[in-house]
Amino acid sequence: MQNIIEKFYRAFAVLDVETMLACYHPEVVFIDPAFGKLKAEKAKNMWRMLCHSQKKENFIINWSGIKFDEKVGKANWEAFYTFKNTGRKVHNIISAKFKFKDGLIIEHTDNFNLHHWAKQAMGFKGYLLGGTNFFKKKLQANTNRLLKKFEKTMK
Repeated sequence: MQNIIEKFYRAFAVLDVETMLACYHPEVVFIDPAFGKLKAEKAKNMWRMLCHSQKKENFIINWSGIKFDEKVGKANWEAFYTFKNTGRKVHNIISAKFKFKDGLIIEHTDNFNLHHWAKQAMGFKGYLLGGTNFFKKKLQANTNRLLKKFEKTMK
């Protein structure tokens, strides 16, 4: 399973979304603070949208601490990018957990400090509101609205 995690992050580092998604089981579930819980094609389309919105010259990820067995795995990763909505630089530190089925990732959970991310991505507004449940719910509603809009462009 280590190879599938490494393959995922190597592809992510160069924004090769289809190689990333080849690591996912068709029934994958993705969970993170920004999107909440996404299943199957929604999870895959989220990565398509995120990779599509980045420019390689402004996007760097590093990963480490990969541990795994045939059922579960984990990794730490960091993303350095410019948040498109504000033009602000972000350094996000993420802890990932994985579950595997049929040699592929069936569940992927990313955890990060949403308040810290919000301060970087949104400045003072993120500093004030980023640690609240209100902010988290509003962010998830907005990211999922953007995902639906992106999915319409794919048809």
